[in-house]
Amino acid sequence: MKALSRNTSINLFVTLAVVMVATRFHHLGSLLHLPDASMAVFFLGGLYLRKHGQFALMLGLAVAVDWASVGYAGNSDFCITAAYAFLPAAYAALWYAGRWYAGRLQASSASLLLAFGVAALAAAASFVISNGSFYWLGGRYPEPHFSEYVARLWQWGPLFVRTTLTYVAVALAIHGVQARLSRRPAATTTGV
Repeated sequence: MKALSRNTSINLFVTLAVVMVATRFHHLGSLLHLPDASMAVFFLGGLYLRKHGQFALMLGLAVAVDWASVGYAGNSDFCITAAYAFLPAAYAALWYAGRWYAGRLQASSASLLLAFGVAALAAAASFVISNGSFYWLGGRYPEPHFSEYVARLWQWGPLFVRTTLTYVAVALAIHGVQARLSRRPAATTTGV
């Protein structure tokens, strides 16, 4: 897939940022309490936006939303531990997997399906990084051990990966529909 135009890139960045804020910051009320789309946003950002600077800006936005959520909205700081320092690595796994696949992305069903598979692997890797760092370094479990970690990984991992893949599937479906519509020949008009 060729790089996006500057205007398209800016519009997509803003759209992804709005989706992340709306789903990450749960102080907007129960009507907008959608599952957190942050992992999908980072994969899709890598897939479509690609730029390192945009990754840094999106990461800064994620941290700012968390800071506002805990500092001003009174949400729990349970997840803010020393392990929070591993969040950039978890999000980088998603962004750079998307970036890696971006040059291979085409409008074909096979290519979109493969993008979905890359997203699944990247989401699983991202979850292992974030969850593993939280479990082993977060200080929330007094005597961590491997069997408990694996049990928690299997308890929460499928939910996070499934949520990510749901958002990615919607985005890839939109991509496929737009690609098909842009390939349709223009309707001819005849004068009567």
